[in-house]
Amino acid sequence: MTEPQVWVLIGVFATAVFGMLTWQTISFNRALRTSIDSLREVMDVRFEAVNARFDAVDAKIDALDRDVQALTRHVFGTDPR
Repeated sequence: MTEPQVWVLIGVFATAVFGMLTWQTISFNRALRTSIDSLREVMDVRFEAVNARFDAVDAKIDALDRDVQALTRHVFGTDPR
């Protein structure tokens, strides 16, 4: 362990291992970020579809409410006609 070549090889191997760990970490982070971004896009599309369905249900409920009010006025005799 006193030879300079041994210390140079230890340094080279340590640098190589550190470099590989860095490369793997960066690669993993990029892949994870890409997956999360694509998942967000899919979720946004799904949320828009759900919001459209809720809007349609709201419109139907408003129409139903109007019809029930008209029937109530007609049955209880408060119809202006």
